[in-house]
Amino acid sequence: MPSYTEITVPQLARLIGTPDRPVLIDVRNDEDFAADPRIIPASQRRDFRRVADWGPDLAGRKVVITCQRGLKLSHGAAAWLRDAGIEAETLEGGHEAWMAAGLPLIPVAAIPGQLWVTRHRPKIDRIACPWLIRRFVDPAARFLFVPSAEVMGVADRFGAEPFDIEGVRFSHVGERCSFDTMLALFGLETGPLLRLAGVVRGADTDRPDLAPQAAGLLAVSVGLSRMYRDDSAQLDAGMLIYDALYRWARDAFDETHDWPANRGTA
Repeated sequence: MPSYTEITVPQLARLIGTPDRPVLIDVRNDEDFAADPRIIPASQRRDFRRVADWGPDLAGRKVVITCQRGLKLSHGAAAWLRDAGIEAETLEGGHEAWMAAGLPLIPVAAIPGQLWVTRHRPKIDRIACPWLIRRFVDPAARFLFVPSAEVMGVADRFGAEPFDIEGVRFSHVGERCSFDTMLALFGLETGPLLRLAGVVRGADTDRPDLAPQAAGLLAVSVGLSRMYRDDSAQLDAGMLIYDALYRWARDAFDETHDWPANRGTA
């Protein structure tokens, strides 16, 4: 049974991918990380020996610390943060418990830098992909939207990772869109995200037959693009759309709605 300063694997799994996700910090030592160079989605690696320096960017935020087994490194770092006035918990059982539960882990080698670039005037894939990255890969990621002809030049000059453009690794592959590609490369092919991917693919590739919800996502996405001239503002607004779709895909995909409830009765 977890202590009052611990969070269980199922509890943390329910938070990841949502706006309520805590700051996740992996403090495994180099030997343990080298044995499995993957991280829990949306987490960041930090050196536990520098915990005294973490306070300024964690103030006012909830934090979960994880190490290999949820023992001395995570408990020590979390206790230090609590002493500094930061709300911090440890993951019960640590990295090993998360892995034993069969939950997704992201290969660190697959994660580029924090800056991304794509074509301007986004509609579907170019909003869905940033949502996926910010919710599951790198919450601090930043996105640049530029004219199509300038994407590769901006990527080169500013050190940004290009996506959803031909000839790059994070793009369409056959009938699958960039969102599908990211799920595969980041090891995030879970049931809910694959369900959401079908909706994104149907809307992005004009295949409403792939999912009943695809036509609705297309309509909302096009409407959203007409509401905003600033692509970054549009992305911020679109995050809520995909937060809602993810919760539908995870918790309510088989729920229906009927009114009046007694329709068809005498």
